Order: sequence, then structure tokens, then C-alpha cells
Amino acid sequence: MSITPPFTRESAIAKIRLAEDGWNSRDPARVALVYTPDSVWRNRAEFPAGRDQIVAFLTRKWARELDYRLIKELWAFGEDRIAVRFAYEWRDDSGQWYRSYGNENWEFDAAGLMRRRFASINDLPIAEKDRKFHWPLGRRPDDHPGLSDLGL
Repeated sequence: MSITPPFTRESAIAKIRLAEDGWNSRDPARVALVYTPDSVWRNRAEFPAGRDQIVAFLTRKWARELDYRLIKELWAFGEDRIAVRFAYEWRDDSGQWYRSYGNENWEFDAAGLMRRRFASINDLPIAEKDRKFHWPLGRRPDDHPGLSDLGL
């Protein structure tokens, strides 16, 4: 499904869900295809540019962030831009769980590919009993609460 600018509230929400589904697949090659070949990112202190660097970045990320589950939610949108807030839960190889909170600003080309992604992210160590994202790895089920519903 190709969702292109200009965005409406409904198309922005649909675009966000497609992005969430892609990231929850934890398939770097699949995820990279929704970015322009020369896409520019800022993700924490890393600045991947282009699909090859995005694949390498995501491969490293998901090797380190185990049992990754993500929820994204619309914050704001414009003609060719979407602002998203998100949270994801993961554990490291020692078994410590984290909830990572953040915001992303996205800019798209006319074909609906993301050409710029700027992410700000903070990690909070959590106890396993405090996890809120409980679904089998992969796509979040449609009936699983979103961020606002979970009080996040």
C-alpha cells in the first residue's frame, strides 16, 4: 500500500501503522525500502544516510535490542510531514528490560518514501513485571491498546 502526501489525519495514521508494522517485523531490508535511497536520519547520536547504512544500523539495533515491540502514535501532520511519538520495549542480553520513549519527525517525497527521519529517544530500565507490550513478536494485534490507552 502506497500512502503519499499530502496527508490527511486518516492517511497519516495509516502511514504510521505501516511504519510500526515494518519496524515490528525486525527485518532491516524490508524496513529500508520505505526510505528514499538517499534518506538522511538522526537517531540518537548516529546519522545513517542511504538504505545501506539504514540496513546496517537496524541490523546492529535488533541484535542488541532483543524481544523488541513498538507502538507509534500520531502527534501532528502537515502536507508532507508527520510527527510521531512512540515507545518500545526490549531487553538486553543480560535480561534487563527497557522502555524506550521518543519522538520522530518524518518528511516524505511525492512517492511517499521517507527522505528525512529525525528521532530523539530516551531509555528507561523497567522490571519485567512492568512491561505493557504483551503480544507475540511481530505485528501488534489490532485489539492491543495504543500508547494513549496505556497511559504512555
